[in-house]
Amino acid sequence: MLEEPEVLAPDPDPDDAYALDIKSVQQVRQAVEEGDREQLIALMEPLHPADIADLLEQIEPGDRRRFVALYGREFDGDILSELDETIREEMIGLLSPQVLAEAVRDLDSDDVVDLLEDLDPEQRDAILGALGASDRAAVQQSLTYPEYSAGRLMQREVVMAPEHWTVGEAIDYLRASDDLPEQFYHIFLVDPKLRPVGKVALGKLMGSSRAVALRTIASDDFRIIPVLQDEGDVAYAFNQYHLISAPVVDETERLVGVITIDDAMAVLEEENEEDILRLAGVSEEASLSDTVLETLRGRATWLFVNLLTAIFASFVISLFSDTIDSMVALAVLMPIVASMGGNAGTQTMTVAVRSIATRDLTGSNALRIVRREIVVGALNGALFGFIMALVAGVWFGVPMLAVVIGSAMLLTQIAAAFGGIAIPLILERLKIDPALASGPFVTTVTDVVGFFAFLGLAAAVLL
Repeated sequence: MLEEPEVLAPDPDPDDAYALDIKSVQQVRQAVEEGDREQLIALMEPLHPADIADLLEQIEPGDRRRFVALYGREFDGDILSELDETIREEMIGLLSPQVLAEAVRDLDSDDVVDLLEDLDPEQRDAILGALGASDRAAVQQSLTYPEYSAGRLMQREVVMAPEHWTVGEAIDYLRASDDLPEQFYHIFLVDPKLRPVGKVALGKLMGSSRAVALRTIASDDFRIIPVLQDEGDVAYAFNQYHLISAPVVDETERLVGVITIDDAMAVLEEENEEDILRLAGVSEEASLSDTVLETLRGRATWLFVNLLTAIFASFVISLFSDTIDSMVALAVLMPIVASMGGNAGTQTMTVAVRSIATRDLTGSNALRIVRREIVVGALNGALFGFIMALVAGVWFGVPMLAVVIGSAMLLTQIAAAFGGIAIPLILERLKIDPALASGPFVTTVTDVVGFFAFLGLAAAVLL
């Protein structure tokens, strides 16, 4: 008799409360290795699709292939929606067209569109063929909109009502309808031309008497999203105005879909991840599941750019080779100047890039923020320059060397602060992603200014 499997659950460690523990992953691996389908299904039964997606991302590609072959038609479309894009493409390739079509049959149209973007024609046709005529037409229409637009992000399933209805009429309509979305937050009020004119929250609807007109309980935070608007702007609007859902309209201002907060926040999260990866010079498509070759290819480009900037900085040092030869202490202290400048530049740059992304740093306040950063850089330079002057004076016993490094630290910190804020702003003005390109430029500025200031002052004062 098959033993009842232990229920897989998130790790009880409060620091990692919602992650699957190692034992859970090992149980799945064992069931897959033994080809025990009943055990595997029993282990998966209590898990949320997001947990199953996490599990698939943690196991090896070979185990994933065996998992799909064993799990078979139990595969849920919600699992595909939760997977990292690179793993999702792999999983889609492993599923048969029939299983894939069945898996996505009950997904919302926006999730289906998201999946279809990664499919080859045969798999795409299989999924479209599994959808009803109206759903298929809605999905195909969404695919005609530009990638990363509101039209791709929205779901076509939207609940609307004439603006002249009462609460009672709306409730009767909802109860009689058999094709409502699985989850929705508002009823959108439309005029005779299907143009949205307001929205009513479900809580307001259920808390009002039947005779109340819908327009009198419509929400104040009503905002309309154009179908061609960039999804980044959509996510910003949801975050800025605390939206739960918003109607999407086409070029004629006709209601064509709805965007909900979960989709908007997913975009916001993706953009945050991209900024973090780009600041580190890593491809935004990087994933822990990437192969060695994919990881190498994603990182080598910006490492090469950094190599070129490092060569340039080394060239600056070579201009002062005689100065360094005459005083070894300069070679000892040089890394301190470069390190402090680099760290200061990175701090300022990170704040600047994030502020640009959240639209807190704009043309209207840029000059004030630049001035503030320069003042902060000067104060830091004065503080740490004084500290290093004392250290160098005691260490090497050369008073003028202390003056040189203190002055160099001051100039380098000012340059780092200015470069860290100005370079992202300039790149943004030039329509170049600041998160992608700021790092190498800021590093180059701080290194070159730091070496020039330190070695140039040394050559002028000490020799």
